[in-house]
Amino acid sequence: MTYIKPKKLIKGDLIGIISPASSPDDLSLIQNGVQYIEQLGFRTILGKNVGKYRGYLAGTDEERVKDIHQMFSDKEVKAIFCLRGGYGAFRLLDKIDYKIIRNNPKIFVGFSEITALQMAFLQKANLITFAGPMVIPNFSKEVSRYTEENFWRMITSNKKPGRIKFPKINRLSLISPNEVSGVIIGGNLAVFTSLLGTRYLPDLKNKILFLEDISEPPYKIDRMFNQLKLNTVFNKVKGIILGSFVDCKETDEKKKTLTLEEVWSDYFGSIKIPAIHSFPHGHIKDLVTLPIGIRIRLNAANGYLEFLESVVT
Repeated sequence: MTYIKPKKLIKGDLIGIISPASSPDDLSLIQNGVQYIEQLGFRTILGKNVGKYRGYLAGTDEERVKDIHQMFSDKEVKAIFCLRGGYGAFRLLDKIDYKIIRNNPKIFVGFSEITALQMAFLQKANLITFAGPMVIPNFSKEVSRYTEENFWRMITSNKKPGRIKFPKINRLSLISPNEVSGVIIGGNLAVFTSLLGTRYLPDLKNKILFLEDISEPPYKIDRMFNQLKLNTVFNKVKGIILGSFVDCKETDEKKKTLTLEEVWSDYFGSIKIPAIHSFPHGHIKDLVTLPIGIRIRLNAANGYLEFLESVVT
């Protein structure tokens, strides 16, 4: 499979901002994020339906799909940033015209709930996208220097990123050793697991799978890992990268529980493929942007991840 790399972003380019899932509680944060992006020398345009509410959704399904189609169709827009995650991107998968995406490849950025769109874009349009920072959680308040340097370098340079330098830690926590190369794929665990059995999940054979999540207690993490196992996902992929699992502890002190680390060990402690945990990606301040669909090398024993090709043209 040959995936499509988007063109790199250059100063002065127009960046479209959309809300394909939920709207932020505080709409004033949108302007903060826009101001940050424009101060870096880029122009911005908001989707026509940004700022709408329909319960936990950022407007109707039709309104949110319209913004996706419009931003990809607009030749002047060179990149599309998601405002935030939340819930609702999943509802759009059978309503999107993937020919528009495939015929107008451009940088598309988001994570968490946006995983649904990213998997569908890779499967249906062959487009490489970026699991990276979003406007509200990452660019509207205090911006992490590590996050922004990693992200902007990733999407503005067609040079191979090479090995990733990690903040504060020199070595990734190890579950299973060894080294492997393959195409990286994945995203939010709950969203990714919900794609099993649909036509929007790419072929997992020989892929390196990364997963992250937030606010899921260990028994739910256990259930989702087991669903992946029963669907033979761990027999298909070549490696596992577990990112940040934020607030994934049992909050009721009266309940008996496994720790998150025990759940990880149960599923990945004895598998024969490389597996690491605590990779800096997910709902955290200092996060690594991961280009979905790019070949990487994962060295679990020495604790590094290396990109084996450029991520933009």
